[in-house]
Amino acid sequence: MLARSGGELPSGYLAKRFGHSWPTTTRHLRVLEQAGLIIARRAGRTCHYRLNRERLDETLRGWLDKIEAPEPTQRWSSTGSKHTKGLRK
Repeated sequence: MLARSGGELPSGYLAKRFGHSWPTTTRHLRVLEQAGLIIARRAGRTCHYRLNRERLDETLRGWLDKIEAPEPTQRWSSTGSKHTKGLRK
């Protein structure tokens, strides 16, 4: 939502868009803020959040740098069951 808005959104607006409690929303926002992925601007009792696009780009590039393209001849072996009977219910 922050990426699509292009600007700031108040915490109450964000909280109403999710099916979990207000404390859960604020906890998630705090984690994103601590990671530097969002920036919070406090105004009185409310807080406005915006996406830190530079940090997000940097983070995504870091993740993508860790992904290596498979070689055309590369094979993977499965250690799991070869039959559906081995799956748990």
